Amino acid sequence: MAEEQQNQDEQAPKSKKTLMIVAGLMVLEAALVYAIVGVLGSGPAPAAASELEGTEQVDREAPMELLLVEDRFQNLDSGRVWGWQAEVYLKIRKRNEPEVSKILESHKAGLREGIALIFRRARDRHLREPGMDTLRHQINAYVQEIFGTDADELPIVDDVIIAKLKGTPEDL
Repeated sequence: MAEEQQNQDEQAPKSKKTLMIVAGLMVLEAALVYAIVGVLGSGPAPAAASELEGTEQVDREAPMELLLVEDRFQNLDSGRVWGWQAEVYLKIRKRNEPEVSKILESHKAGLREGIALIFRRARDRHLREPGMDTLRHQINAYVQEIFGTDADELPIVDDVIIAKLKGTPEDL
């Protein structure tokens, strides 16, 4: 038993020495990492303001909406006279705006008549669709025929937006 006590007494200074060496190495490592990060990691370089190139092109391709028609149209499909208050917009690219505005101005009555015919011929169930898909597709096909394509062979009118469609009976 005395030999075991003596072995433990001899190992105690060795383990303290090892512990001191490991602690010293850890402190040295931390100081070294701190110094390296301080020298190399001085933060991001300041950003210089610059002009974005191609913003004119992006602006020309930006979508915009133009009013096609805002009117009241009649439909007799259900056996009753219904008046449908509608507001329809064209979704176009900004670069096509002068051409579209010119066509809208020069064909105002013809466009209104074409849209009125679509509403008169529409089935009652198409006018009451929650997404107005059938009516929107019919109007879109009509305006594609009128406006055609641009120089890049892309349709001038990207889409038709029916912003308002409200029906009321008119035969009371």
